[in-house]
Amino acid sequence: MTDAPIIPDFGDDDEDRKISFVCSKGTLDMAYPALIMASGALELGIETHIFFTFWGMDMINKKTMGNLKFTPVGNTSMPVPAAMAPLPGMTTFATHKMKKQMEDLDIPDIPTFLEHLQDMGCHLWACKMSVDMFDLTEDQMFDGLDGVLNVGEFMEIIEGAQTMFI
Repeated sequence: MTDAPIIPDFGDDDEDRKISFVCSKGTLDMAYPALIMASGALELGIETHIFFTFWGMDMINKKTMGNLKFTPVGNTSMPVPAAMAPLPGMTTFATHKMKKQMEDLDIPDIPTFLEHLQDMGCHLWACKMSVDMFDLTEDQMFDGLDGVLNVGEFMEIIEGAQTMFI
């Protein structure tokens, strides 16, 4: 007699499952995790929301979204000695290398990825406070945004959602 494994029920098969990602960083290496996970969630039929705040606004700012950088400074997993990371040209080198790796894997650039997510039904929101803080207008931001919300409004929309802060 074999005992069947005990598998906890986390409610994953709920039809009304939601997930949200809060993007607060504006670097290339911090942009992709949320976009990739959002794409995976959408493929599973999960209602998905992304909230861009603080420097995460660079991901949806038309002036910066196509030119995010990756810096090795402070990144302990870089195969570069820490003393070399702040040297001139290292950010350019690291950014180029990461973009090349993403391209080799057929992973789209940030603007294209956002369009892809929008087409899949992802809800994209800008933080009202950050919009005001950075003196942005909706015309300066990614055209596919669902809107600009304050935190309370976002919390109402994502009630019951799993939330990841990136």
